Amino acid sequence: MKWQDMRPSGSVEDRRGYSPRMSGGMRMGGLGVGGLLVMLVLSWMLGVDPMTLLDSGATDPGGGSGVGAPVSGGPPTDEAGRFATNVLGDTEDTWAPIFSREGRSYSPPGLVLFSGETPSACGFSSAAVGPFYCPGDRKVYIDLTFFRELDRRFGAPGDFAQAYVLAHEVGHHVQNLTGALGSRGDSVATELQADCLAGVWGYSAARRGFIEPGDVEEGLAAAAAIGDDRLQQRSQGRVVPESFTHGSSAQRVAAFRRGLEVGDPAACRQSR
Repeated sequence: MKWQDMRPSGSVEDRRGYSPRMSGGMRMGGLGVGGLLVMLVLSWMLGVDPMTLLDSGATDPGGGSGVGAPVSGGPPTDEAGRFATNVLGDTEDTWAPIFSREGRSYSPPGLVLFSGETPSACGFSSAAVGPFYCPGDRKVYIDLTFFRELDRRFGAPGDFAQAYVLAHEVGHHVQNLTGALGSRGDSVATELQADCLAGVWGYSAARRGFIEPGDVEEGLAAAAAIGDDRLQQRSQGRVVPESFTHGSSAQRVAAFRRGLEVGDPAACRQSR
């Protein structure tokens, strides 16, 4: 995949290396207990309200959760970070014209790169949950080590496989903007529609010359690798269809393929 030629997004927040928790207690305004004591001493020496200094030091993005504000180090410069940034930018270049043709304006999601765990409007999340979209703040969250797991643990290598994962989460954002997210009350149908919408992005990227031979096969292999039946068989040795949340491997492959072949979001509105 020619991801290096894609336009980078300006909506990426790099929180990697930021530690939202500290041993010995929660952070306050980005300060540990020692820093808080120093701040109190300074406020006494300067004769100012200590809350003034605390307010100027940092803000709490967690809605009063007591978690200090993550600080973004600017646009990612490492390859994995630039890859995610460029893929997000290309999803913007896919969905903006589609929304425009429907007389609407596309508001892109943010992308948060984090390590281990991070706060979001959907709560405090860890890398163990995998990539996710939070409708509360309209951001996609991902610990990029997931891509290594996708290759080594699930046997789905390749940059297009990784891009499919990001495009799927952006698909949830599109659902959120159009009112489709959660409207069916069926998590499997919602996830399969997001797979199809990821395929719509893939169709657009192919038409713009970013897809290379073998890429589509990588994406389809990734969709199959994370089907509920295959994951359940791997983890518990049996398959329980009644507990599916994302769809079987066959369903996910079919949904992604539909978007890739048709390239029309309308084709993603059908049921499973």
